[in-house]
Amino acid sequence: MKNILMLIFFSILFFACGNSTNDKKRELENLKKEQETISAKIKKLEDQISRADTTNKIKFLDVEVTSVIAVPFRSYVQVQGKLDADENINVSAQMAGTVKSIYVKEGDNVKAGQILAELDDAVMRQGIEELKSQLAFATDLFNKQKNLWDQKIGSEIQFLSAKNNKESMVNKMQTMNEQLAMYKIKSPINGIVDDVSLKLGQVAAPGLPAVRVVNMNSLKIKADVAESYAAKIHEGNLVTIEFPDMGKQIDSKVSFVSRVINSMNRTFGVQVNVPSDPELHPNMIAHLKIVDYQSSSSIVIPLNVVQNSDVEKYVFIAVKNESGKLVAHKQLIQTGRDYLGQIEILEGLREGDSLITKGYQDVEEGGFLRL
Repeated sequence: MKNILMLIFFSILFFACGNSTNDKKRELENLKKEQETISAKIKKLEDQISRADTTNKIKFLDVEVTSVIAVPFRSYVQVQGKLDADENINVSAQMAGTVKSIYVKEGDNVKAGQILAELDDAVMRQGIEELKSQLAFATDLFNKQKNLWDQKIGSEIQFLSAKNNKESMVNKMQTMNEQLAMYKIKSPINGIVDDVSLKLGQVAAPGLPAVRVVNMNSLKIKADVAESYAAKIHEGNLVTIEFPDMGKQIDSKVSFVSRVINSMNRTFGVQVNVPSDPELHPNMIAHLKIVDYQSSSSIVIPLNVVQNSDVEKYVFIAVKNESGKLVAHKQLIQTGRDYLGQIEILEGLREGDSLITKGYQDVEEGGFLRL
């Protein structure tokens, strides 16, 4: 009986152990399947994270861009000039003498031929009076000799001598009258009396300033320009005139260009006509901006964004790559004139291009950009 009980016990234990082992195997298999599924998910997530990390590692450079447009462009030659009246004259006496009368004062309007002052001509008038007596005598003598000659009385020599004497006196009288007129100081132009240097009783002499007369209806600016601009400046070029002391600006044109180069300072003269203005005065300083080149429509960009290599000039523009990202592109260019930090682009850029104007120093071809 005891043996039977033991046999039953071990049989139950054996079956119990066998069932437990099978359950563990099934559980292990299930876990392995779950492990494979989890590993696949982990691998997928790792790939996604890796790609995301790669995107995050892209270096973006902060820049500013400006849209390229076509605008009128001019370059200028800047020089300093001096305002002058076209008729600005220091009138002086034609004869030496003492000033006996002054008929004008500063600010008076005068006309051409008007007497401004008069010198003492008493001696000249006395000489003319004496000459008148001699002329009258010579005239009477000639008339009598002519009457005799007409009657065939007397010699031809006597007649010709009387005639010559009379004509000589007439010419001498004419000369003395002309000299008498030179004792009067007259204005050669219409204008305004700007200065009276004479004083009553003062001795005036030829060449010494007596009265300054200025015609302010005809003004011009004279300036000297460097020889290097001789081929660029012509009559008719536009000019902007600035009077710094007055804050006044006038637009005009070059009216005259000298053909001769000054050998001392290697410059040539230019003149610009200026409309009459009561605020303007001769000898005022004027700044001239003479147009030496102009274009009605040009691509113009800041000069500082243009970069140079050994053989070429280039700029960077912003473009979109195939994936739609903004990248830098090196654009070769040909340049024209430059003025005040702006330069004309002849080839390489067109309207609408996005020119990188800030951060361009650190940009490389294909580099990613962020505005």
